[in-house]
Amino acid sequence: MSSNILAIVGRPNTGKSTLFNRLIGGRQAIVDPTSGVTRDRNYGHSDWNGISFSVIDTGGYVEGSDDIFEEEIRKQALLAIEEADVILFLTDGREGLTPLDQGVADLLRKTTKPVFVGVNKIDDPSLTNLTAEFYALGLENVYPVSGITGSGTGDLLDAIVKHFKPIREEEDSDDLPRIAVVGRPNVGKSSLINVLTGQERNIVTPIPGTTRDAIDTRYKAFGFDFYLVDTAGLRRKGKVSENIEFYSVMRSIRAIENSDVCILMVDASIGFENQDLNIFSLIKKNHKGVVIAMNKWDLVEKDHKTLKQYEEYIKSQIAPFTDVPIVFTSVTEKQRLLKVLEWAVKVYHNRKNRISTSKLNDTLLPIIEQNPPPMVKGKRVKVKYITQLKTFYPAFVFFCNHPQYVREDYKRFVENQLREHFEFTGAPMEIYFREK
Repeated sequence: MSSNILAIVGRPNTGKSTLFNRLIGGRQAIVDPTSGVTRDRNYGHSDWNGISFSVIDTGGYVEGSDDIFEEEIRKQALLAIEEADVILFLTDGREGLTPLDQGVADLLRKTTKPVFVGVNKIDDPSLTNLTAEFYALGLENVYPVSGITGSGTGDLLDAIVKHFKPIREEEDSDDLPRIAVVGRPNVGKSSLINVLTGQERNIVTPIPGTTRDAIDTRYKAFGFDFYLVDTAGLRRKGKVSENIEFYSVMRSIRAIENSDVCILMVDASIGFENQDLNIFSLIKKNHKGVVIAMNKWDLVEKDHKTLKQYEEYIKSQIAPFTDVPIVFTSVTEKQRLLKVLEWAVKVYHNRKNRISTSKLNDTLLPIIEQNPPPMVKGKRVKVKYITQLKTFYPAFVFFCNHPQYVREDYKRFVENQLREHFEFTGAPMEIYFREK
C-alpha cells in the first residue's frame, strides 16, 4: 500500500490556504489577507476520481528574509518538497509574476518530483490570459485555478492524481496487524518504540516494509504478534535541515496510511490539543483503527475525578466518533503499556468484524421501526433492508425509499445502535442510505 502526499508551496498570500480548504472540503486553515498567516503546516485528507491523498498547506516561501518566521516558513517549504510525492506551486495570477515566484521556481526546478503550477485567483474565464506569463518560470503543467470558486481545480486534480497510486488494503499472507505509533513531537513515541523493541531484541525481526526507505518491525512478545509501522526516523533526510514538527507530521501521515491501527500518543501533562485532533481526524478519514494513549500520566496532579474529567474532555473533542479506547499510560514508569497493545489488537479485529445480513436486519430493523427517521416534506422514510459492504473497514448500506431525506443526526443514531449491539470499538464506520 502506497501513500500519496500533495504539498502546496509558494510565496505568501497567493491563496494557498483557500485552495487547501477547497481540496479537503472544509475550513481547517485560517484564511486572511495578511501575508504570512500560515506559519505552521495544515494537513488534511482528500480524494479525486477514487484516488485518496493527503494535502499539506505550507507557509509562504520567502527567500533571503531576516524575519525568523519567514525563515521557518522557507524551511517548511523545502521540507515539503523533500517529503511530498507531488508539489503544487501556487501563484497569484492577478498580481502577476514576481521575483519571489522566480525564487520558488529556481528551487523547484532542482527536484525530480512532479511539479504543477497553479495560477490562482482566475475567478473569471476572461482572466485566463493572465496565465501566459507564468510559462516563463520554465515549469510545465501550468493551470489557471480559483481557490474561491473552484474553477479549474478539476482539470488540475485530474493531472495531479495521475502521479498517485490507488491506496488499497493489501492482505498480508500471515494476516498480522500493522500497528503505527503516531502523534505530536515529544509525546513519547520514540520511548514507547524503544521499550517495545529494545528490551526484547532477540525476538524482533526486521521485515522489508511497504513505506519508502522504512522498515516495518515484527514484534513478537508477551503473547503479541504484529508489525510495528515505524515513525521514529528511518526516513532519509536528504539535503535539508530537519524541522522536527514537520517531519513528525509527514511521518504520521505515511504511518497512518500504511497501518491497520494507530496508537495516537498524547502528552497528558499538556492535554489534548488541536494537532492531536488533526491527527485523529486523519486516522478517522483514512478509516484506520485508533487507540488513544494519554502518556506521561505520572506527571499529572490528580484526584479521584481527574481521569473521568480527562476522558469526558477528550470525547467532547473527538465527537461524534467517541467509541474509542482511551488508555492512561506512562512509558517511563512502564504503566499500562500492555493494555495499549491489547486494545490495539482488539481494535484490529473489530475493524475486520463482519455481521451477517440476517443478524443485521433482525437486530436493527425493529429498532428503526420504533425510531424511524423524521418526516421531511411529508415524506416518510422506510428502511427495508440492511447489509454490510465488503470493504476493509466497517461500512453499511441501509436501503430505503427516500434516502435524500435522511439527516446526519439520524445516521449518527444508526451508527450508535450498530456500536451498541456489535463490537466496533475503535473502528471508524461509514453509513450509507440508498434507494432500493
